[in-house]
Amino acid sequence: MHHMTLAEIARGLADKQFSSEELTKVLLARIAQLDPQLNSFISLTEELALNQAAAADARRAKGESGALLGAPIAHKDLFCTQGIRTSCGSKMLDNFKAPYDATVVAKLAAAGAVTLGKTNMDEFAMGSANESSYYGAVKNPWNLEHVPGGSSGGSAAAVAARLLPAATATDTGGSIRQPAAFTNLTGLKPTYGRVSRWGMIAYASSLDQGGPLARTAEDCAILLQGMAGFDPNDSTSIDEPVPDYSANLNGSLQGLRIGVPKEYFSAGLDPRIAELIHDSVKTLEKLGAVVKQISLPNMQHAIPAYYVIAPAEASSNLSRFDGVRFGHRCENPENLMDLYKRSRGEGFGVEVQRRIMVGAYALSAGYYDAYYLKAQKIRRLVKNDFMAAFNEVDVILGPTTPNPAWKLGAKDSDPVAAYLEDVYTITANLAGLPGLSMPAGFVDGLPVGVQLLAPYFQEGRLLNVAHQYQLHTDWHTRTPTGF
Repeated sequence: MHHMTLAEIARGLADKQFSSEELTKVLLARIAQLDPQLNSFISLTEELALNQAAAADARRAKGESGALLGAPIAHKDLFCTQGIRTSCGSKMLDNFKAPYDATVVAKLAAAGAVTLGKTNMDEFAMGSANESSYYGAVKNPWNLEHVPGGSSGGSAAAVAARLLPAATATDTGGSIRQPAAFTNLTGLKPTYGRVSRWGMIAYASSLDQGGPLARTAEDCAILLQGMAGFDPNDSTSIDEPVPDYSANLNGSLQGLRIGVPKEYFSAGLDPRIAELIHDSVKTLEKLGAVVKQISLPNMQHAIPAYYVIAPAEASSNLSRFDGVRFGHRCENPENLMDLYKRSRGEGFGVEVQRRIMVGAYALSAGYYDAYYLKAQKIRRLVKNDFMAAFNEVDVILGPTTPNPAWKLGAKDSDPVAAYLEDVYTITANLAGLPGLSMPAGFVDGLPVGVQLLAPYFQEGRLLNVAHQYQLHTDWHTRTPTGF
């Protein structure tokens, strides 16, 4: 059962081959057996899962149907879940139980999805390796000595290890797509505003976006269908009709215009990954796509702009965690200032403190114009580059990451080296575009991903391209040894 995709589970439940309760028990037992190797979960919700599974079976018995009805998933531990710890991977929220469900959680629960637990993550989604979590690093199931990517590494590791078929995740600068690439999964960052951020604890509000992690594009389509849609509770939610993503998977790629930016193939890209990207291009050409070289001239400025904007927004968003209202509070504070200082100093980890300090500096008097305002201007230039490119092509293709997953601890002494691993992913967040990573091969036994970008609200186009690619390749079917 654990090797089944979401689509296969939906068919099995509809055909009464097994019940949701039976499947849930199998996966909970598998998590208990294998997750100690991975550390991919922060909290398991066995009682909730079994109750939801029984309710889903009862709904099916009454004649209801649906691709997510009875399907087991997990949520990244920054989606608020009523009465369940929502920690954001931080000591600051270790004792926080959300009083309500995030919109994404509520929508998927209404669709009948079964929540197995909350997955591990970089603290407050700040990281590219899932090593900054208060609950310890997550291991990559393809090689337990390597990182699974971040910040959604717990969701990625759990799905890759076949502990469950799919999971929710979030992407601020690549935190869905990069873990997908490192663990041989398909991961989709939707257009900014396509998925509600209400109840999703913020890192950088103008960049964060929730999305699905699964083994196939078909499964991402199913999960995104349940997540997407307008939410009046979220002022950044877009009131745009949600298409039937699964219905559009089998469209022909004949005549599809694919752009490959010349800037992607610089000295920083592992040549073995470059070769796999070229192989994926050849496969898509055989399916009828037309490939041409394009340019994104301002891409070189994206990383410095991102690492001003994101920390600036983080310093503002995280100011609410002060030891007064909720979250970690220091013992026996001498006065209010001591309460603030020690609660935040004890509650936040090193990487979070680093980004708060950078952000506070960029927003301070005398530096706002020099850093934050200039970064926002670069952001507009990045967006303009994409708009010009999409006048020429339908989809942009390139590597998801410049290198395969690195060893645990390898970049601890040089955080900037880890930041540079986001070079291909952050531009989509700066511009608010949808992006998808899909499996494209292996380097030294570690997975490699190819990234696709599309115009606003064209998630269906990305899923269509990825699904057709996966019908003609088998990279996404590979399973890590021992899982």
